[in-house]
Amino acid sequence: MKTKYIWLLLLFLGLTACENDDDATPMEPAVELTAGSADFSRFVAVGNSLTAGFMDNALFQAGQQLSLPNLLAQKFGMVGGGSFSQPLMSDNVGGLLFQGVPNPSFGPRLFINPMTTAIGPLNAVPSTEVFAPPGGPYNNVGVPGAKSFHLLFDGYGNPANLGLGLANPYYVRMASAPNATMVGDALAQQPTFFSLWIGNNDVLGYATSGGDGSNPITPSDGPPGVGFDQTFGAIVATMTSGGAQGVVANIPDVTSLPFFTTVPHDALDSENPAFEAQIDALNDAYAPLNAAFAFLGLPDRQVVFNEEGTSPLVIHDESLPNIAAQLAPVLQGGGLDPLTAGLLASQYAQSRQATEEDLILLSSSSAIATLNQDYFNNLVLLGVPPQTAGLLAVNGLTYPMEDKFVLLPSEQLEIKTATGNFNTVIEATATGAGLAFVDANSFLNQLSTSGLAFGNYILTADLVLGGTFSLDGVHPNSRGYAVGANEFMRAIDATYGSTFEASGNFYDPGEFPTNYPESLQ
Repeated sequence: MKTKYIWLLLLFLGLTACENDDDATPMEPAVELTAGSADFSRFVAVGNSLTAGFMDNALFQAGQQLSLPNLLAQKFGMVGGGSFSQPLMSDNVGGLLFQGVPNPSFGPRLFINPMTTAIGPLNAVPSTEVFAPPGGPYNNVGVPGAKSFHLLFDGYGNPANLGLGLANPYYVRMASAPNATMVGDALAQQPTFFSLWIGNNDVLGYATSGGDGSNPITPSDGPPGVGFDQTFGAIVATMTSGGAQGVVANIPDVTSLPFFTTVPHDALDSENPAFEAQIDALNDAYAPLNAAFAFLGLPDRQVVFNEEGTSPLVIHDESLPNIAAQLAPVLQGGGLDPLTAGLLASQYAQSRQATEEDLILLSSSSAIATLNQDYFNNLVLLGVPPQTAGLLAVNGLTYPMEDKFVLLPSEQLEIKTATGNFNTVIEATATGAGLAFVDANSFLNQLSTSGLAFGNYILTADLVLGGTFSLDGVHPNSRGYAVGANEFMRAIDATYGSTFEASGNFYDPGEFPTNYPESLQ
């Protein structure tokens, strides 16, 4: 069954909503383009997927060519900047081969099928082999998935560490040596100017996993390579040790990304015939549970689906007290047999319907209203008839959405607190070293609230319709990277006296595509 959210996600017509009008009259440059006091002759970029040019859930050539650092390098080249090399992928499919074998964790890029308006991965086999490095060194030392401490880890590019989960295949194919570090590879090029955008994944991994504990937030305290504060300080100290100038960006509030704001908490819509037909039966099925919740003085745990309009998803909330021991006997007292009462007590011991304060992750879109196969199998093994097991195992309707699909208010607070602490360190370290500083957090907040006006269109943080983010809901599209490049140049102008903005050399976002067709391979 499809939910209301999917209708928004697949509005292909929205792709044209932010297109630039060609009749805009270009402004004449007010001043001559100069570098000011900046030396762009050897530019090196260090960071994660935002530096690499990752978009549409993959790294691919077209995206890399429009990566934020490559866009900066093109402008730097106009005022003394040199060449800028990147570890280009072998195709526009995305994904990786491990000794010729595709890995589902590194799949092809997403695209919109113009016939069905569905979003999904390319049906194509990648051709980029992890163990066939394209050569180097590279000015773009951006590694998708890298956290702050990975920049200092001398095993992050070691092929022998892949099986241990300690290496990153993107860095394996570009590292100068098995014991190289990302910062070391960047510094070896003796940069005169660098960009550094790192720390997003230190909170993003926790957020995109729903705060389920599988990908914790990096601690603030600890020595370099462990705690964020000292790690970031060590990175900046190393990058500036040869006198290099640079620009540093902070961490956006990741909970404002489309990945966390697209799927509504009330994704079940009575206008959907498949759901509408089940509403009465669902409410009848929940009646014994609701009576038990009322008896226990827990009306907030009750589940009711609206016959008109939308209804909230049923979710698991680990912050709630576990009431399985109290719930089972109450259900038995209401007439249920011990096995059924025990199963329901366990299943709904920490459940409730979602509220506006909860964030439902984009990854839930393929799970909502589908059978939870693992739970179904467990029920059958316990002796529950398959038909009954199937009724009890529908994600978001009868089976609470798992922790990995939901960010609770308490988890959001953890993310905001860590982001604020990290950003304090980033800004203080950057300004203390005399580097240009980009407030990417404020920039994203503006995108997600009022939007940004460019010419005759407005960019927002909405998925697809907003024109800024790619189809994965986390990374910018090429238009978003162009806007980001402008923000970086604005900060560089302010610190080093360059004139990228005043001379009219900012990028026009309308000249960049919002997505790439299936045919681009």
